[in-house]
Amino acid sequence: VILEANERISATTGFTREELCGRNISTLFAPDTLAAAPLRYDLLDGGAQLTRERMMLRKDGTQVPIEMNTVRISDGRYQAIVRDVSERRRVEEASQRANRLEAVGLLAGGIAHDFNNILTGILGNLSLARMGTNDPGLAEVLDGAERASLRARDLTNQLLTFAKGGVPIRRKTMALEDLLRESATFVLSGSRNSCVTDIAPDLWPTEIDSSQISRVFQNLVINADQAMPSGGEIRIRARNRHEDGSLGFLPPGRYIEVAIEDHGHGIPEALLPRIFEPYFTTRESGSGFGLPISDSIVRRHGGAIAVRSVPGQGSTFTVYLPAADGAQATAAAAPDAPAKGRGRVLVMDDQQGIRDLLLRALPALGYEADAVPDGETAVARYRDSLDAGRPYDVVLVDLTIPGGLGGLDATARLRALNSDVRVLVSSGYCDDPVMADHRRFGFCGVLEKPYRMDRLALVLAAALQRPPPAS
Repeated sequence: VILEANERISATTGFTREELCGRNISTLFAPDTLAAAPLRYDLLDGGAQLTRERMMLRKDGTQVPIEMNTVRISDGRYQAIVRDVSERRRVEEASQRANRLEAVGLLAGGIAHDFNNILTGILGNLSLARMGTNDPGLAEVLDGAERASLRARDLTNQLLTFAKGGVPIRRKTMALEDLLRESATFVLSGSRNSCVTDIAPDLWPTEIDSSQISRVFQNLVINADQAMPSGGEIRIRARNRHEDGSLGFLPPGRYIEVAIEDHGHGIPEALLPRIFEPYFTTRESGSGFGLPISDSIVRRHGGAIAVRSVPGQGSTFTVYLPAADGAQATAAAAPDAPAKGRGRVLVMDDQQGIRDLLLRALPALGYEADAVPDGETAVARYRDSLDAGRPYDVVLVDLTIPGGLGGLDATARLRALNSDVRVLVSSGYCDDPVMADHRRFGFCGVLEKPYRMDRLALVLAAALQRPPPAS
């Protein structure tokens, strides 16, 4: 029975001193916590000092984690010193989650890299097959297979975005309309909910990493879908916006405004400030990653996400992305036949399948090609070409070579041999800073794995036209 209690324990539990005194202390603990860590009076009577963590019940029925240090004092009473350890628990859990996230990041990076290498062979060979056919029906089938491969590529890149964030690799004049519709279709496959789009026909172009922004739209559609488990209609609207600073969270400028609206249960006002916090979720099956990562991606693109919600009526998440200069974006067309070029290309990649693919594809595009498995061999082969008076016009290097000289170090050695060398960098690690800012690292172009042959031809042609990066 509690004989005396101070103000701190009253503040922790919500009970007044008068309410606490005379109460059996066991009533302040949930039954399951007492079962796991019982009050051991027998040990205390033997002179032991016990420290246990338990969940203490507040007056309002909620629980608070506490550490209780208990000892029997000389007059036969027991003295318990109670400390609220909520903050310590939060720090420990955050540290454990961070460690788990780091482990997931390492795993996701390896999976994405390996899978992108596999997809490079699949997508590249599909492109080669498409180049070699004049049958419209077969070309249509191959186009479908290519699109499926590109969706698989987006999934691997989402692994990286989910686990590590990733620096955006931006492309201009993205067909945002197609991206919105594909993201919604992908998420709502098999759902009870339908989607209605209202997209302005004159949307401005925008510089985005399509894989990352696709992930944002998918996360928001997933949230809308889960908010209406009985089925309903999700509305997606996209408009141009001239922002004059009235929103308060965006600098003035031109933006594309994308709103994703549901008519579900809504979000309580008290929870709205927390929805972008890492690990915060209101769903038992939720991870607490979707909205924080979406917010991080959009901020790295120079935009913002806003939310408006009315409990019982639904929520609207609005994404603002900066518009790029230039003409209005157009929908993506089917790939044209890759433009052919001329020149000698040296390929460095540790994957035999990719080397074999490029040794077939590059001659089909008009280039002479050689391929080597690592940076050491690439440097030696390039040195031999200089000595023979037939230097390679372009070197295409894989960024990461497990156990060998990778693209970055190999390029430094190539530039020592010839300061005018043109080097393209390729990788399945699409979140690497080198891929986002390749010229700063001495590369004249970037080729994210997997890629189609029209993309390979375009990057090669651009590399041969522009001067190499300055030393």
